[in-house]
Parts: sequence; structure tokens; C-alpha cells
Amino acid sequence: MTDFYKNDSPFQVYISFKKYLDVLEHIRYNDRLEYRVNYAESLLERTKNFQELKEGFQDISFIEKHEDLIRLLLSDLFPTGLTHNEIKAASIPMSNVTFNYTQRFTDILEDAGKDFEIELRNIDDEEFYVFCCCIIIQIHFKKDIKTTIPLYYDIPNRQGIMKHYKITINSDFTDIYPTEEAKIPSEEVVDMLLENLDDFKLWKKYFPSKSWILKGFTIISLVDCTSEVALSDLKSSMIEIDPEDLSPNENLVEIFKSYFDVPELNFGLMLFDKKDQKLGRLPIYENVFTHHVLDFWINAFDEETRKNTFTNINHNSKPIVISNVNNLDDNIKALPSFSILKDNHINSFMVIPIMKDNELLAIMEFTSPQANSFNGLKLKKMEFFTDMILFSLNRFSFEKNYQIEAIIQREYTSIHNSVVWKFRNEAEKYFNAWLGKKMYTLKQISFKNLTPLFGFSDIRSSSDKRFNLMLEDLNQQLESLHDIFTMINSDSEKYLLALELFENELNNEIKADTEQRLQRFLREEVHLYLQGKLELKTDPEIKEKIKDYFLQVFVQTDLFYANRKSLDDSITLVNRKLADMLDEGQVKAQQIFPHYYERFKSDGVEHNLYIGPNIAPDLSYTPKVVHQLRYWQLKTTCHMEREFQNFKRDLPIQLDIASLIFVYNEKIDIRFRMDEKRFDVDGAYNSYYEIVKKRLDKAHIKDSSERITCPGKVTIVYFGMENQKEYLEYISKLQKKGILQNDVEFLKVEDLQGITGLLALRISLM
Repeated sequence: MTDFYKNDSPFQVYISFKKYLDVLEHIRYNDRLEYRVNYAESLLERTKNFQELKEGFQDISFIEKHEDLIRLLLSDLFPTGLTHNEIKAASIPMSNVTFNYTQRFTDILEDAGKDFEIELRNIDDEEFYVFCCCIIIQIHFKKDIKTTIPLYYDIPNRQGIMKHYKITINSDFTDIYPTEEAKIPSEEVVDMLLENLDDFKLWKKYFPSKSWILKGFTIISLVDCTSEVALSDLKSSMIEIDPEDLSPNENLVEIFKSYFDVPELNFGLMLFDKKDQKLGRLPIYENVFTHHVLDFWINAFDEETRKNTFTNINHNSKPIVISNVNNLDDNIKALPSFSILKDNHINSFMVIPIMKDNELLAIMEFTSPQANSFNGLKLKKMEFFTDMILFSLNRFSFEKNYQIEAIIQREYTSIHNSVVWKFRNEAEKYFNAWLGKKMYTLKQISFKNLTPLFGFSDIRSSSDKRFNLMLEDLNQQLESLHDIFTMINSDSEKYLLALELFENELNNEIKADTEQRLQRFLREEVHLYLQGKLELKTDPEIKEKIKDYFLQVFVQTDLFYANRKSLDDSITLVNRKLADMLDEGQVKAQQIFPHYYERFKSDGVEHNLYIGPNIAPDLSYTPKVVHQLRYWQLKTTCHMEREFQNFKRDLPIQLDIASLIFVYNEKIDIRFRMDEKRFDVDGAYNSYYEIVKKRLDKAHIKDSSERITCPGKVTIVYFGMENQKEYLEYISKLQKKGILQNDVEFLKVEDLQGITGLLALRISLM
């Protein structure tokens, strides 16, 4: 038995012409027109020896073997006079097997190529099975349900453009009936099935595979609806904007090819920045869109002319259509920027401004290397989806602004997720008052009686390293300039003398403004002189030396910067790595109990945690939370130190970090400062905590010149023996895990201004 379907179905399918032969029998015995009777009788006589035509068959080769007979039999359904106009064929019901094509259908399939296989569009196996079951319900059970779903064939033409054809099916010559194995569901079951169209297993339970007979043939007619389908696809593509993944739709250009019926087409779109009065590309479509005409237009005119053009577009936004670039005026072809069009083989194009409320939003371009690809009729087709482009651009703009706000929230402000609820409550009160046209003054956001946790991982001696690397950079620059002026020889004595004075000052008696004076001298005299040498007929070797010098100059400062850049890059890498580890650890810390968290990056990373019942008033809070978070903080700090040791060898400049944790038992209040857009401790009493934090950075061991922090070790600073006992327990846990060594140091911290009695534990990492 032949399987006409690639996928499973509830049908056993037989090709049969019985119902059509019955029609011919009726004509032979009942029609009053003699020629119709003779015609029917002739066909019946020709087919009487082929019982398969009436009884049904499953061997497709029978159709190929008796192709002429079947064509003759169906000639009344396929008039010869319409064969070049209609796209029509006979088919096996609900399959991709077709035969007896009109000439136009044959031509379409030949253009598609020998390897093309005709298939229904966008119907998966399970959907197809349920659809077949619905046909059984509609025909056999006489249930008035709408089983019609749009069916399409996608067939490429000779130029490779995908054409879309909607299928209409005539099923007058088919029968459906059950086999002995079929299950006949009750009325209640049928209703239940129709309520669960997505439950494939349920449908298959009541309509098992091959349990029904489908007998006969269908006639399919195709209507070219490429423009309508492409328009629908365009609308879908423009509506589908995922704010989490603003990825480009790679098929957009292919859809435009089908819509405009232009096989070689490129599409570009630039957004208009009203503030800066210029066009900008969409970054996500960099590799999909082209902007050749817009690039030509941008480069063809000076800045003032472009801005005037944008202003004029607001009053006259008529699109530009050039069917053939060769017909452009000679003065336009003479423009240097015209090469952009020539180099990209553009011979026809459209440029279309997108307007909203008489203001320019964007400009689109359509280009093709084939002359006469675009004209007024193609432009007319744009009207059907202009509104959708406006919708898409507005939505993209909304999502873009939403994402920018999210970045600002995440990167530049300190409104942590744990406290957003309080800001939202206050903002909602303000918004509701505004809706009711009432006055409302926003209240201060503050949290009281919180336990603070503070720690930092400080990059050791970064200021000294930066100073020494600055000297290296400037000495290298002076040496390079000395070589250049020595080669120039003439009129360079004053520069050589000035350079020697600066070199002596840098290396012997450097002053606070030495770098600034050197910078000004280079910018206002030396670099102007050397630029002049490049423009004059100067010795090629000297020119090459000057060019090499300027390649090493950092444009913003006019100074060499390579060594300091290596340090800055190293610090940036360290800060990013430490901050990422801290942020990653915070995910688990917030699960212990929600708390306010902030971190800062400078020459190292410092962090603050504030814990208390006011942060999450709906949750149960106990003092145990503080102990859990203190242990988390110590463990995370150790993890950061160990990870740093692993990646520090890959830094451009070798650095060390020293980590410290400050333990403070007193409760403090924090308040959101509107002017600074961040939280800070509130009140004079609480400021003592901030003073201690700031002075710990450079603090020494009492009666010693040694700093309390040390690379490769973690320092814990505290006030009382109660904290010492608590942290010795944490240290013991981490020692058992092989994270800390057994070398705990008990230290006293030197008296700081207004601060006495501080103690410290210091311990090495494994």
C-alpha cells in the first residue's frame, strides 16, 4: 500500500474517480443536449475497462501510465481555453501528490527547478493529524465546524523569488467512511475533542491511525497572493520585537524581494536623531541592512545643506524614485560621493522618508543592481505597510528607551531591587494624586535600625605605580622628540633646550604642575611645529619618525600614555572581575534575607550591605540573619582573593590586592539623598561609622609602620571580644574547607583621629 502522506494520518487513502463517473452516467441518461450525452457516453466507453478508476487504487504509477486517459476523463473540469491562465491540478486529498496540471501550473513548477518538491506550508505533523480528524467530524458526523485553515504552497520562480500561492480545494468528488477498526465517538466525546484541539494524543485515541477510508480525488486551484503573504510577513516581522533579545530578522530582505517582485534587492533604514540633526544606523541590523544611497546622500552635501534638507523634509516629505541611475543629471554623477552608487552596482533605487506628525522619524532605502527595478507602482505598494513601519519604529524607540533606563538604573544609580518596593509605593501615591489632579509631595525614603557590613579589596600601591609609569611615559616622549629635533637640526635648538629642562625637572625636582606645563608646551608649540613639517617638503625619514611619534600620542592629552594605559587596563580588569564575583555572590546572599547592597569601583572594589527588618517587613527577621550574612561576606572575600591570584598573572601590569572587612554592631539609619541619587548614612551619630570606614584604608598595626592589610591575607577589623569569638568560628569553618591557613594574627589597630580601641584578625589564604 502506498503512503501518500509523509506524516501519519487517520486515513487510508484511495484514488477514485467513481463520483465523477457517476456524474457522467447521470449526463448520459438525463441530459437533454445530445452533444453532452454523446460526450459522456464516449468517456464512459473509454474507461469501462479500467475498473480501478471506479473502485479506487493506491499505486501512483497508474496515474503516470494512464496520464492521457485521465486528462481526457477530466477535460470537462480543466477547460483547454483556460489552461494558460488558471493554476489548477487534480490531487490526492490532503496530500502533496498532484497531477493533471494546467499549462500555467506546469510552467510554474518547471521554473522552480527539477529538485523542487511541492509541500504545504507551516503545518506540523500533529496539527495535520487533528485537521484530518476535523474533516471526518465535519463530513461524516455532519457537525457544522469551521475546519478551514489557510493552505499555501511556497514556490520559487526562475529568478529565485519565493512566490506564495493560496490553495482552494474542491472536494465534491471525495468520500469518507470508517473501517471496521474505527471508533465511532459519541456526540459528547466529539464536543470534548473540539474543546481540546491541542491534545494530539487524545485525538489519536478516538481516531487511530488508518482507521478511516478517504476515497476520491480533489481539484486544487492556486491564486498568486505573494504580495498579500509578504505584506503579512512584513507586519509580523515588524511587530515581533523581543525586548530581551533585539535580534535582527534575517528574512526581512527576502520578504521585501517577494513583496516588490525584485530578485536582486537590498534594503536599508536609518533613524533620524532630532537632537543632533543626523541619521544613525540600527546596530542590530548592521549586517542585514545596506545604506548605500543614504551614504551617498550624506557624503554628497556639507553639514549645513544636510540639516536644511532635514528641515525641508518636514514640509515636503515626498519620496524619491530613480528607475535608472544612468538617467540622473551629469552634475550629480560628477560628485565624488557618486562612486558609492557605482562601486555598489546600484542602478535603481527608492528613498522614502518615514514621517509622524510632520516630523522625520527615519529614512528607508531600497536599491537594486538591475535598472528599472523600482518605479511609481512599486512605491505605491509602500502605502499598505507604512503604518506598520511607524508602529514598529515607535515600539523599537520605546523598547530602546526602556532598555536605556534599565541600564541607567543598573549602572548609574543605587536603587537596589531590595528597596525598590518603597520607591514604587511612594511613586504610586504621587501618580494617583496626579491622576486625581491633587497635590502630593514625595516623602523621603529612609530605613532605620539597620546592621551594616562593609568590606573592600584594595589594589595596593596603585598611586605609586601610576606616578612611576607617568614618568616612564613622559621620558619616552621626551626621548622620541629629542631624536626628531636632532634629525631636523635647523631651527630646533630652542625646542631641544626646553626638552632638556623638562627632562631634568621630571627626574630630579618634579613639581605639581610639571605635567600640565609640558602638556601645554607640546600642544601650543611642538605639535604645531611638527604638523607643519609633515605638510612641507621634509626629508622622508624625518616624516616617518614624526608620524610614528604621533601614533604614540594620546589625542585627548597630547602625551604618551602607553604605560599608564596598561595600568588603567589592569585596574579595570581587576575591578570588573572582583565586582562580577561580588555581584554573583549577592544572588545567594539575597536568598538569606533581602538587604540593601551597593558596591563602588575605584582602585579596587568596596561594598556595603545594610540588613534589617525594615528592608523586607513582610518576612520574619532574626539576629541569625546577620551572622549568616557575615559568614557569607568573609567566604566571598576569600573567594575573590583566591580568584585574583589565579588571573593576576595575565594582567598587563602586575598588581596585588589587600582585603579588609569591618565589623560594626551599632544600628544605623540610611536615607536616599535626592541630590546625589544614592543612599547614605543618616544623622550625625551614624557618621561615626563612615569616618571609621574611610580611615581604615591606610591604617597601621599599633606601634608599627606595617599596614593592617596585606596582599594574600584577609583582615577583619572589630571593636569587642564578642566579635572576635564570632569570627574565629567562621575562620575555623573556612580552615576546615581548605580556604584559610592556620596562621591567625591577633592585632591592635593604631589609634586613628577620634577612633581608639580597634582590634583586628589577619589570616592568610591557602
